[in-house]
Amino acid sequence: MDPIVIIGNGIAGVTLARHIRKKSEVKITIISSESPYFFSRTALMYVFMGHMKFEHTQPYENDFWKKNNIDLVQALVTKVAPETKEIVLSTGERIKYNKLVLATGSKPNNFGWPGSDAKGVTGLYHKQDLEALEEWAPQTKRAVIVGGGLIGIELAEMLISRGIRVTFLVRERTFWGGVLPEGESQMINRHILEHHIDLRLDTSLAEIIADENGHVQSVVTDKGETISCEIVGLTAGVSPNIEFLNDSGITLGRGVKVNRFLETNIADIYAIGDCAEQHEGIDLRRPIEAVWYTGRMMGEVLAQTLTGTPTAYKPGHWFNSAKFLDIEYQTYGWVWAKPKEYEEHFYWEHSSGKKAIRIAFHKDNRSFLGINCFGIRMRHPFFDDVLSQAKSVDYVIAHLKQANFDPEFFTSYATEIQKQFSTQYPGVKTTSHE
Repeated sequence: MDPIVIIGNGIAGVTLARHIRKKSEVKITIISSESPYFFSRTALMYVFMGHMKFEHTQPYENDFWKKNNIDLVQALVTKVAPETKEIVLSTGERIKYNKLVLATGSKPNNFGWPGSDAKGVTGLYHKQDLEALEEWAPQTKRAVIVGGGLIGIELAEMLISRGIRVTFLVRERTFWGGVLPEGESQMINRHILEHHIDLRLDTSLAEIIADENGHVQSVVTDKGETISCEIVGLTAGVSPNIEFLNDSGITLGRGVKVNRFLETNIADIYAIGDCAEQHEGIDLRRPIEAVWYTGRMMGEVLAQTLTGTPTAYKPGHWFNSAKFLDIEYQTYGWVWAKPKEYEEHFYWEHSSGKKAIRIAFHKDNRSFLGINCFGIRMRHPFFDDVLSQAKSVDYVIAHLKQANFDPEFFTSYATEIQKQFSTQYPGVKTTSHE
C-alpha cells in the first residue's frame, strides 16, 4: 500500500506521524524542504542568543525516525496531483500517496515593499533565517524591525543581545494594539523603551534601500525619514504556505479549507497546523490559528481518524503564552482589546509597571470570560476548570491564590487585587479561606 505522506515536518506533521505510529504500522513519509529533522521553531531565538546549540532544539535523536519506520525526505513539493494521488517534487520526482496530509505551516508576510528582496532582509521563521542572521550580525550596527507582534519582539531581543541597536516600526498607535487592551499595551510600550529599543509607533515601512552590492543600507518610513541599517526584519505577521496548491483542485481560502475532521474537499487529503483554515471559526477562535499547541492538537486528532477512529477537532478553551522581553504573558479565555457590549473589564497593574492582570466578565451574570496575566504565572488547569464550569468572576477573585503558580510569593499581589476589586465592585466577597 502507498504511504501516508505528510508535507511538512513542523509540530503538526511530526505529532501526527508519531501518533499514527503508536497505533499502526502503516508506511509514513514526511517531506520537508527546510531541514531534514524536526526542530522546535520557538527555540531559534535562544540559539542566536547563545543559550543553546541548534541540535538542542531537536527533541528526537536523528535515528528516532528510522527506529520508528518513518521515512524522511528533504525536498520541495511543487505540485499535488489528486487525480493520480501523487505529489511532484522540484526535481521532477513523483511520490504516490494513499492519504495526504498538508502540514506546510506559515510564511512571513511580505507586502511588496520596494527593496524587500535585498540581502539583509529576513523574517524569523525558518532555520535559514537564523543562518542568515548569524552571517550578517557581526557586520551590523543597526537593525530595523517592521511589525509589532510576538515575532518582532523576539527578533528585537535577539539583536540587542548582540549589541545591535534596534529601531522598531509599528504601524499601530500602540504595541500589539489589535490584541492587547490599552493598559497592557502601554505597559509593553514602556518596557520596550526601557530596553533602549527605538520604538516608532504609528510608523510604517515605505521602502528598503540597497547599496551597490545589493545589501540593505537604509529604510525609508512613511513619514519620509531615512534610517541607516544593515538588517531589516520583516515580522508583520504570517500567512499559510499554500501557493503550490493553487492548481490542485483543493479548496483554498487564506489557508487550506477543512471541516471539523480536518478533511479538505478532496477525499484522502487533509490539512493541519498553520496552513489549515476552518470553514467557520470554532467558538470565538479564528478560522486559522498559527499557534504551536493547536498544531500539536490537530496532529493528535487526525492520527485518531487515520487509524480508524474518526475524531473531530475540538481545541477547548483558548489560551496562549508569550514573552515580551522580561515580562511573561499568559491569556486564558477571551479578553478583547476593546470590550464587547456585554463585557466588563477589571484591570490591576502593580506599581512596578511590570505586573498586571485584566479580567473580563459578563456584565449581567458576572460569569468569568477570560484573563490576561503579565509578569504573574497562573495555573492552566485552574482556568480551564473555571471556564468549563462557567464560574463567576467573584469566584476567581476569591481563589486567586489557588490560581497562582507560586502562591506564597503571590500572596501580597492577591490581597492588593482583591482590595481593588472590592473597591470597584462593593458588596461582593472576594477572599477565600479554603
